[in-house]
Amino acid sequence: MSDALKHECGLAYIRLLKPISYYHRKYGTAFYALNKLYLLMEKQHNRGQDGAGIATLKLNVEPGYQFMHRLRIAGPGAIKEIFASVQDEVKEIERMYPNLREYPGLMKGYLRFMGEAMLGHLRYGTQGKNSVKFCHPFVKSDINPARNLTMAGNFNLVNTDELFEMLHETPGETMRESDLGAMIETVYHFLCEEEAKAPENPDIAEVLRKATSRFDGGYVCGGLIGNGDSFVMRDKHGIRPAYYYKDDEIVVVASERPAIITSFNVPQEEVRELQPGCAVIVKADGTFSEEQILEPAEKTACSFERIYFSRGSDADIYRERIRLGTNLAPKVLESLDHDLKNTIVSFIPNTAEIAFYGLIKGLEDYLKSIKIQRIIKNRAVLTDAEIEELIHRRVRIEKIAIKDVKLRTFITADTARDEMVQHVYDITYGTVKPYQDSLVVIDDSIVRGTTLRQSIIKMLDRLHPKKIIVVSSAPQIRYPDCYGIDMSRMGDFIAFQAAVELLKDRGMTDVMQQAYDRCSAAREQDKLHEENFVKEIYAPFTPEEISKKIGEMLRPEDVEAEVEIIYQSIEGLHEACPGNKGDWYFTGNYPTPGGNKVANRAFMNYMENKVGRGY
Repeated sequence: MSDALKHECGLAYIRLLKPISYYHRKYGTAFYALNKLYLLMEKQHNRGQDGAGIATLKLNVEPGYQFMHRLRIAGPGAIKEIFASVQDEVKEIERMYPNLREYPGLMKGYLRFMGEAMLGHLRYGTQGKNSVKFCHPFVKSDINPARNLTMAGNFNLVNTDELFEMLHETPGETMRESDLGAMIETVYHFLCEEEAKAPENPDIAEVLRKATSRFDGGYVCGGLIGNGDSFVMRDKHGIRPAYYYKDDEIVVVASERPAIITSFNVPQEEVRELQPGCAVIVKADGTFSEEQILEPAEKTACSFERIYFSRGSDADIYRERIRLGTNLAPKVLESLDHDLKNTIVSFIPNTAEIAFYGLIKGLEDYLKSIKIQRIIKNRAVLTDAEIEELIHRRVRIEKIAIKDVKLRTFITADTARDEMVQHVYDITYGTVKPYQDSLVVIDDSIVRGTTLRQSIIKMLDRLHPKKIIVVSSAPQIRYPDCYGIDMSRMGDFIAFQAAVELLKDRGMTDVMQQAYDRCSAAREQDKLHEENFVKEIYAPFTPEEISKKIGEMLRPEDVEAEVEIIYQSIEGLHEACPGNKGDWYFTGNYPTPGGNKVANRAFMNYMENKVGRGY
């Protein structure tokens, strides 16, 4: 998307079901699991740019030896740095023991990150600072080996304060400012309870049932336990994605299905989705189970995963993004008055390419129907040349804009920086018939509109189109997200800004005050979670009215071309992505009560001119 959002976190989990020597014999390397973990993380590198971490659990370790290890590094190059560090450790050991690779059992003893169970994590920060101490996995240590716990995940919780209060904990800075801090403390609390009752065989499903029933948010979390058990669990609404594969050699879980398919070269149909409220649990003896931990609620899997976050190499996601584009064709045709002859279609940025193909398909289908109608209606009078010209007519496609990745807007003065921002994209000159052609450009979504206003629209206007139509494959983003995406401030959303301007234009600003008063009253009664009062801001207007206002707001004064913004409809989104109904950032229909609280708090922060998140 032109207004880039940070990607979701990514999780990778591996559990070997056979001794390490087995993989050494069959695959020629004792590093089979580490190699696969690296692949799983790299194949999900579209997720999490702030850091990464890995953790390993060794089984059947002699008393007195460390059985759980962790390595975390901050920064966008963290994956390569982590595995380079692991490789350096291997080289150092091999200098002392040159033939060590031939003895997998000894290697496991000497090398920290050779073990039977592994967690890998790709982080982007929503809660907590972007430093290494906030990177996953977290470790909760205990003098009792069976109570040691390592956890990582892809999630946001909106009730961390309540969790710490329930635990009677006064957390340190790292724990307090990280959702994982509250999560690992809660799981640890119930793990200790269960281990005290059944030290030889604790019921991990029961631990998860007691802990996660208290979580309000969207999550996929994985854990390694000192007694050799391990798990990956998904929230009861299925908000965050998780897929797994199992055979007689391995259990693997990842945030994205193609990562597993590619890394293990297995058929798509053998990679299963972890269902809402379920956990994959592998006991210390290798016993595998998929257990229903929480009663599943209505599935509201995040639709942004399908629109933007997950890689389009997944077969289903590819088809859905095609459909998102196709569904926009009727609106685009209406805006163009069906004049495709004088229209050029393109996309910005590259992640919108698949939806672009879908839009072209929809426009081509219309064009084909028109050709057929005209030939049938006028075949008696059409010349051969006219028929040939009609048949060969196509939707005009051009690569209008190319991002200049080398350019950095290093000048800090506002006016100079605005000028530099305009050149982040290069344009292709000579493609547009000046003042005659319209330009249609598709984007994944339009969140803030900043890049459109400061750069893209001004840049496209240099080609002198008659009209610029920016098309969003996502609906209008109206509400904050609290389940993973870093969208939390109401004033950032161009759709919200447009609704506010419309209220001012029509002398209806009292609507905002009334909504604020209702929020304040609900806060006094501790009922902010019961209803989303921010919906009242949008209620007086149709989506088309808000889109029109957004077009006016995003059109700089010095731009000659008419500017129009077209958004996907909610109905079009659900038709294209039937398995991912989570649409709270578009509709305000949050799957958990904490979502309403976040939206109301975010609106109150806006009205009170407070900077910060609503959770």
